[in-house]
Amino acid sequence: MLTVNAYAATSATAPLGPTTIERRDLGPRDVLIEIKFAGICHSDIHNARNEWGGATYPIVPGHEIAGIVSRVGAEVTRHAVGDRVGVGCLVDSCRECVNCRKGEEQHCLKGFIGTYGGVGRDGKPTQGGYSTHIVVAEDFVLKIPEGISLDAAAPLLCAGITTYAPLRHWGAGPGRKVAVVGLGGLGHMAVKIAHAMGAEVTVLSQSLSKKEDGLRLGADHYHATKDPETFQKLAGTFDLIVNTVSAKIDLDAYLSLLALDGTLVNVGAPAEPLSLQVFSLIMTRRSFAGSLIGGIQQTQEMLDFCAKHGLGSDIEVIPATKINEAYERVLASDVRYRFVIDIATLK
Repeated sequence: MLTVNAYAATSATAPLGPTTIERRDLGPRDVLIEIKFAGICHSDIHNARNEWGGATYPIVPGHEIAGIVSRVGAEVTRHAVGDRVGVGCLVDSCRECVNCRKGEEQHCLKGFIGTYGGVGRDGKPTQGGYSTHIVVAEDFVLKIPEGISLDAAAPLLCAGITTYAPLRHWGAGPGRKVAVVGLGGLGHMAVKIAHAMGAEVTVLSQSLSKKEDGLRLGADHYHATKDPETFQKLAGTFDLIVNTVSAKIDLDAYLSLLALDGTLVNVGAPAEPLSLQVFSLIMTRRSFAGSLIGGIQQTQEMLDFCAKHGLGSDIEVIPATKINEAYERVLASDVRYRFVIDIATLK
C-alpha cells in the first residue's frame, strides 16, 4: 500500500483538514498518477457536507484530477510514465452491461464506481483528488492533450464533460439557438463549448453583473432573468436550454422559452425537488431532460475538442490551506469560475 497526503472531511460539519490515506497496490492494469491539480466542484461540497445523504467519513473529495503518470502496471498499454493524464467522476464500472458496452459507463446498470464516496472492487471506500497520488485502472484514465495546461484542464474532467455531453447529445451547432442558465463553474464552460460548436449562444442569469464576462466567453446575447420582460421577449426562442444551476428554478417559466421540439436539460442538481406543469409539455411538444457526465470515450472526445479550440476553464489556483475558504466562496458565487487546488501544497 502507498501512504499519501490528503485533505479530508471527517464529518458533515467539520472543516476539511490534512490527513494521510492509503492507495491500493498497483495492479497489472493500473496506473499510479502523481496529482498536480484538483478542481473544486460544487458536488464536492454537497458530498463533504452529506447534503445528498449516504456519505461515509472520512471522505477525500475531488473528481477533477490532472497529473502525471509516475508508474504503470505490467500489462498497461494505454499510458506510459510521464504522460499528462486526467481522472474524472468515475474510476470503474461493471464493464459488462449494455450501457458499459456502448461506452456509457456513467449509466452502468450496476452503478459506476465514483472517484470518491464509492466502494472499489477491493471493497474499500474510494478517495478522490484532494491528495498527492491516486491509483486508477488504465481504462478510466484520460489523456490530457498538449495545448491545455494541467491546471486549466482539471475542471474539464467534470465541468467540461457535464456540459459537453448534453450539447453534443442534443445537437448544439450552426443554426441552433442555445441558452445557458447560470454563468458559474458549469455555465462558463457551457458557453465556451456551445460557441465553439457554432451555436448561437444566450446566457440567462439573474442579473447583468457578469454580462461582460459572458460575452467575452462567447455568448452572443445576455439577459437578466430577474427582469420579467425577459421571459416575454424570449418566449418560444431556443432549441436547447442547458440549466447549470443547483438551485430551485421556475421550470415552467424556462420551458416557455423553448421553440417547438426544444429541450430543457438539467445538469445542475438542486437538493430539493422541482415541479412542472406536464400539460404545457403536451401542448407545446417540448421536453424536459436530465444529463449526467459522459462516458470515457466521450470525455476523451471532449478533451480533444477543447484542445483543438483552445478551451480551458477560467480558474483561480489556491493552496490546500484555503480549501474551506474556497467552499464558502463557491456558495457565495465568489469565484470566476473554478477553484483549482495546487496539490504541491499538500506535500
